[in-house]
Amino acid sequence: MPTPDRLVIDENWSDLERVREKPDVDLERLHAYRTARLMEEMKQRDIALCVMVSPISLRYAINYRNYAAFISHIPCTYLFYPVEGEFVLHNGFDPALPDRNKRKGRAISYFYGGENLERSAQLLAKDIADFLTEIGASSRKVAVEYVNPSITLALARLDIEVVDGVLVTERARLIKSKEEIDCIRWAVAVAELGMSKVREALRPGVTELQLWGLLNYANLANNGDWHDGRMLASGPRTNPWFQEASERKVESGDLVAFDTDMIGPMGYFADVSRTFFCWPGKPTRRQKHLYRMAMEEIDHNLALIRPGVRFSELQEAAYPVPEEFQAGAYPCFLHGVGMCDEYPHLQSRFRGTLPYEDALEAGMVLCIESYMGAQGETDGVKLEQQIVVTPSGYELLTAFPYEDGLAD
Repeated sequence: MPTPDRLVIDENWSDLERVREKPDVDLERLHAYRTARLMEEMKQRDIALCVMVSPISLRYAINYRNYAAFISHIPCTYLFYPVEGEFVLHNGFDPALPDRNKRKGRAISYFYGGENLERSAQLLAKDIADFLTEIGASSRKVAVEYVNPSITLALARLDIEVVDGVLVTERARLIKSKEEIDCIRWAVAVAELGMSKVREALRPGVTELQLWGLLNYANLANNGDWHDGRMLASGPRTNPWFQEASERKVESGDLVAFDTDMIGPMGYFADVSRTFFCWPGKPTRRQKHLYRMAMEEIDHNLALIRPGVRFSELQEAAYPVPEEFQAGAYPCFLHGVGMCDEYPHLQSRFRGTLPYEDALEAGMVLCIESYMGAQGETDGVKLEQQIVVTPSGYELLTAFPYEDGLAD
């Protein structure tokens, strides 16, 4: 047992590169592809400037990473991303950025602006108008991400047409390049390293939080970012789903279910779910039944994946969740993924019609979801596989096996 001062230095499992070769990602090509995707969306919509505030968009556009969690709930850093000319980052926590690409900006959150947000919005609108003149923009259409209504109103008063910035940033991220998929492969591998340690540490008496900490540590140790939730539950807390990790101690015979929801190395998402069994003990017939049904739903829906299939066709042909499981079923059977959970989000037929129509394309990365747990019962099973759509179907990106003793 290492002494406390050697606890981290002497551990030899968290660095994945010790046992697995990291993909040699061409970062210049990765950035060029993402730039081209954004420019294509802006040109198609005749948008002169996109004002980005989402930390995911900032990472995608200029690989800006600093204080991402902070600015996700206290917006302050924002990006002027023009269709022509150089970008300018405002209020960035990045002293290394060249001076030509950074400026002091306006307050766009109550934390910095207090009751003066309307006045700040007027100043920001003028900054945008001046920037359009500075870059010689012929269009007066500006895409703006997730901002205060006062900013939209201030821009309208200056005869600037405002559209939703997510129409640019979300659509650009839809199709992944080879480099992006390599990044996702590595993020999934890091997540699965943490998952293997959860499996190894699982025994009666360990807490849910201790198990969850292993996933978090594996991600950080490999230069990942954060998890969107702490979705790990055991025993009676597996049903209903969406109960985050607690101080509950796992008991023999418990199911332990989790969802990684992990923004990992290079900013890409690993979204994998598994359900383990805590030995010693013997899984019940019902636990095995739930597990096999979740596997069945995943396999059924994977078989539907191919380029060109319409979202409505997917919904129509998706696994028919038995009525006893519908109330607690996962909100979607399929969703997109890239640098986070992304468009689309396809719900089952019993939840109503889809809010949009589109088709799968090669290069989309998707997660196929299942949760099986009946109302009033103790146990629930969560499984999820991450895939990339290929010209002929799909490729599985997740390699972590299903649980022996539950899947058989």
